[in-house]
Amino acid sequence: MATCDRCGKQEAMPYQCRLCGGTYCSDHRLPENHECPGLDNWGDPDGVFDSGFDDSVNDQSSSRSRGGGGGGIADAVPVDTGPGGWVAYFRGNLAFFFLAVMWATFVVQYAVAPLLGVAAGSPTWYNIFTVNTAHPEYVWTWLVSVFSHGGFTHIVFNSIVLYFFGPVVEDRIGSKKFAALFLSAGVLAGLAQVGATIAMNPEVLGVPLLGLPSQSAVLGASGAIAGLLGVLTVLNPGLRIYLYFVIPMPLWLATGLFAAYSILVSGAGGIGAGGVAQLAHLAGLGIGLAYGWKLKRDGKRAPQQLQFGGGGGGPGGPGGGPGGPGRRR
Repeated sequence: MATCDRCGKQEAMPYQCRLCGGTYCSDHRLPENHECPGLDNWGDPDGVFDSGFDDSVNDQSSSRSRGGGGGGIADAVPVDTGPGGWVAYFRGNLAFFFLAVMWATFVVQYAVAPLLGVAAGSPTWYNIFTVNTAHPEYVWTWLVSVFSHGGFTHIVFNSIVLYFFGPVVEDRIGSKKFAALFLSAGVLAGLAQVGATIAMNPEVLGVPLLGLPSQSAVLGASGAIAGLLGVLTVLNPGLRIYLYFVIPMPLWLATGLFAAYSILVSGAGGIGAGGVAQLAHLAGLGIGLAYGWKLKRDGKRAPQQLQFGGGGGGPGGPGGGPGGPGRRR
């Protein structure tokens, strides 16, 4: 058995690409299906066809890969988006791109913002990086809050789950649908937490943040990651994962424990008990489960195990985790 370099699938009869030398399954055997870097080097090295035809094709291909049309932005900002360009790494790898955005935002939160006079935990900081009850109309916070986090442990836990689960979901549904799922689940999860808080405590709406104990400020990618967890749970509930790298269990059990914990904690201490946005977790999970059922009706399936570096199963476990100010999700 060999492992596909593109998706990690175990293949009894693998294909080897003549252009890049990689090993691929039947779904990714064609160079264009695994975004082969050799496609960018395709040409006529021996000069057999020296009629000028090849040069015109290469010129057109280069123009298209740099933005198409010739001139304009492509000339002013020469970014190679072709298969061999650095931007091509993020094609089919949006999960890793979102991971990079999370860490870049983290640096801005705790290193750049304080240098600009915006101290972490100040009302201004909250109004930039969290969706909150004081200013839910600040639309930019709906998205920024998904990539912001409440501390180092918080972002590390979310990063681990996104690293292992994200590429699996993206490979099954495509990058565009993955982006729509991740962002919509993250945004709606945060709004659900804040909206429920306002519904239960209408007096907090518009009150400067930190003015009342019943106020809510939400940040973190856990709601979005819970959406990914929900999709995988529906597509393959028996998928074996390792909770915290140690405890083996089927995915359906991990998801059930995650949901049960959020429900029980919310029932005992409220939807933001423990400084964690429990309702946001449940909202993100619900969105993922609903979308998972739709995908299952369309015939989508998840792999039988998660791969880490071509090896055995990877770790799983619900996102979230302790750390930092505000409600974490």
